[in-house]
Amino acid sequence: MRLTTRSKFAVVAIVDLASRSVGSPVALSALSERYEISVSYLEVLFSGLRQAGLVASTRGPGGGYTLARGARDISVADIVLASEVGKPGGAGRTADAMSSSQGAMTADLWAAFNHSVMEYLASVSVAELVSQQAPVESRPPVTVMEKISAAKRAKPQPQLPREGVPNSVFALGASRALE
Repeated sequence: MRLTTRSKFAVVAIVDLASRSVGSPVALSALSERYEISVSYLEVLFSGLRQAGLVASTRGPGGGYTLARGARDISVADIVLASEVGKPGGAGRTADAMSSSQGAMTADLWAAFNHSVMEYLASVSVAELVSQQAPVESRPPVTVMEKISAAKRAKPQPQLPREGVPNSVFALGASRALE
């Protein structure tokens, strides 16, 4: 089992759906804008999530995706496994990067570690993740462009020299000449 960027994006997208899709589907274009992920990447990701029965799609104007089950019934492990299915080296992968002779001494350690991680991820529901988030209205800007424009609007504090300290090369030279 590997936690990849793909599975992390899938968890973020599902949590976003759970918090925003109250009564209406969420368009992939909106997710793309909020998290700066390409729509084509999201389409591939959501295809796997839909096949796993985690999301349902609505076509047409005002269409998008909603959760196919309740947020309490979807675990993070469900999302991670669904996002990696169909991907080369994904969830169905059993081979390790190490040969059997290289990894034989620690194979049990890594198997136990993977089992513990999956148990933990299975214990965390989407509803728990949503409850930990700030309300949608009070969230700070998400996109880089919004952060940059917010930083530009903030007034910079003037940087003044300390009292008695020359503030230019010329002032420094003049102060040295007086000594």
